[in-house]
Amino acid sequence: MKSKQFTHSILLLITALVWGISFVSQNFGGDVLGSFTFNSLRSFLGGLVLIPVIVILDKSGKSPKAPKTPADKKQLFIAGSLCGTILCIASNFQQVSFHFGATSGKAGFLTACYILIVPILGIFLKKHCPVNVWIGVAIALVGLYLLCLKENEGFKIYDILLLICAFIFSLHIITIDKYSPLVDGVRMACIQFFVCGILTAIPMIVTEMGVTLHGFDAEMFKEWLSHFYSVKPWIPLFYSGFISCGVGYTLQIVGQEGVNPTVASLLMSFESVFSVLAGWLLLGEHMSTRGILGCVLIFAAIIISQVNFSFLSDLKNVNRNTQKPALGEGE
Repeated sequence: MKSKQFTHSILLLITALVWGISFVSQNFGGDVLGSFTFNSLRSFLGGLVLIPVIVILDKSGKSPKAPKTPADKKQLFIAGSLCGTILCIASNFQQVSFHFGATSGKAGFLTACYILIVPILGIFLKKHCPVNVWIGVAIALVGLYLLCLKENEGFKIYDILLLICAFIFSLHIITIDKYSPLVDGVRMACIQFFVCGILTAIPMIVTEMGVTLHGFDAEMFKEWLSHFYSVKPWIPLFYSGFISCGVGYTLQIVGQEGVNPTVASLLMSFESVFSVLAGWLLLGEHMSTRGILGCVLIFAAIIISQVNFSFLSDLKNVNRNTQKPALGEGE
């Protein structure tokens, strides 16, 4: 059981790495294609890449939770559709925030505030969290602040969008925690991407392609189509679609099984660290001493949240039992 939790924790850290790098591709790809076009297409790509994965897993007999009855299929469809709807809302709030000028660092900090929201929501769902997890959350928030926010930087419209995004992502984490033990994780991820892609295609068609109930804007559609003639949007689109969606969110669903949702959110919040590192390595962005300190605090928070401190009380009990009796005792 312990080894399984450790493996799933590693999967969630890999998820954070994939998502952290994706901040670079999201920012760039959204600017070129438009927020809704980028999000819709990357969701469809994420769903498509999982279809052959499902076929391979089924043929190799590694899909023990594959639906076998109509009731199983109904539960899977409900789980995937619900996760896809929540993901659509959260990811589009995040993507639109880049359009309004959000930086990758600030987006990383405010999005990762779900590490505070998840345990608060968990209280209402009777999810118990040990004290060390709460300590980890507090330290991580300080670390995220140092890492991602500059001094004397105020809130703007995209900050509100990102805070809403953080709240909705916390609902996504809790929903996955509910359904991942019950349904096949890869199938649920596949359904959620297609649902997200279809729902996001509605604002894409209206606001970026120029197709409305009142008519068709040929110039807007021509401009939208011209973005695809360039090579520029394809690399970030394929990374965000195949890797960030297809691999990242699937690892999230698989990794969250058997892991406390608060601990899972804390592990995945490490995407902020990876987003800064990706900017430094890929874009040559400078990391300040303040940012490095933030990385160290977040890493410490994750370690603290994962360590089982119950051995301290066990050690105390052992010492108490092995103490020599005082004079007069036992007589």
